[in-house]
Amino acid sequence: MSAVAEMNTVGFGDRLTKTNPAIDCKIDELYYGDFLAVRDSSIPIEPNEITGFIGPSGCGKSTVLRSLNRMNDLIRTFRFKGHVLFQGQDIYASDVDPVAVRRHIGMVFQQPNPFSMSIYENVAFGLRLNRFKGSMDESVEKALVRAGLWNEVKDKLKNNGLSLSGGQQQRLCIARAIASEPSVLLMDEPCSALDPIATRTIEQLMLELKEKYTIAIVTHNMQQAMRVADKCAFLAVDISKGGRTGYLVEYGITKQIFEAPREQLTKEYVRGEFS
Repeated sequence: MSAVAEMNTVGFGDRLTKTNPAIDCKIDELYYGDFLAVRDSSIPIEPNEITGFIGPSGCGKSTVLRSLNRMNDLIRTFRFKGHVLFQGQDIYASDVDPVAVRRHIGMVFQQPNPFSMSIYENVAFGLRLNRFKGSMDESVEKALVRAGLWNEVKDKLKNNGLSLSGGQQQRLCIARAIASEPSVLLMDEPCSALDPIATRTIEQLMLELKEKYTIAIVTHNMQQAMRVADKCAFLAVDISKGGRTGYLVEYGITKQIFEAPREQLTKEYVRGEFS
C-alpha cells in the first residue's frame, strides 16, 4: 500500500483527536542548509481564533507559517528540529505524508495565484485532486459563498479566474483553499498586494471564517494585526553571532502585545522604533 493510500485509510487524518490548541508548534531549530533560520520558538495556534505573526523583515514569520503544514519540505535543504502537533498528532512524524497534512491545513499565499482556468475549476481543483465523491456543484458553491464571492461570480463561473480583480482573485484562492474543508487556514500576507478596499474585504472575511476555521496569518501591517488577530506572536532577529536567526520574543493576547508588552524589544517594535 502506498503512503498516500495508507494516509487515506488508517493514516494521519484518522489519528487526529480534538485537543486544545489546534496546533502546538515548538521549533527548536529550523535550518536551510547550514543557515539557522529560526530557533527557540513555541507558538500555540488556538482553535477558531486568528493568530497573527508579526515582526521585522527577515525574522522568520513566513518560515514558521510554512512549517505548520510542511510547505518548507519543498525546499531541499530544509531541516527541522522540534514538533508541530496538529490536534495531538505530530505532523513531522516519519509515517505522516505531508500531502495528507495539507488537506487538513490549507494555505493562501501573498500574491493571488488563481490558475488559468475557469472560476469553477479553480475551486474544484483540490476536490478533483483529492478524488472527491460528493456533489461538485454544491461544494464549489459553498466554498464561494464562504469566501464572500458567490454573488459576484455565480453568473460567470465559466470565466477565467484571471479575469477577476486582485481582491476577487484572492477570495477565489481562499475559496479554493477551503473547498476541501481543512481545519486550519494559513495566510501569508494575504493583503499585501491589494488596495485598501480589497484589504478590508479580506479582513472582514477572515473574521467571518474563524467561526468555522482556525486561522494563522503573517502580516507586516500592525494595524491589520490589531484589527483581526485574537493573539499575536512577535518574532525578532538575533544577530549576536553574526547571522540573522529569527526567534519568538513574545506571545499573547493582541491587546496585551500592543498596549502592555512584557518585553522591551516588543515595546520598541510596536512603538515603531524599528521595522
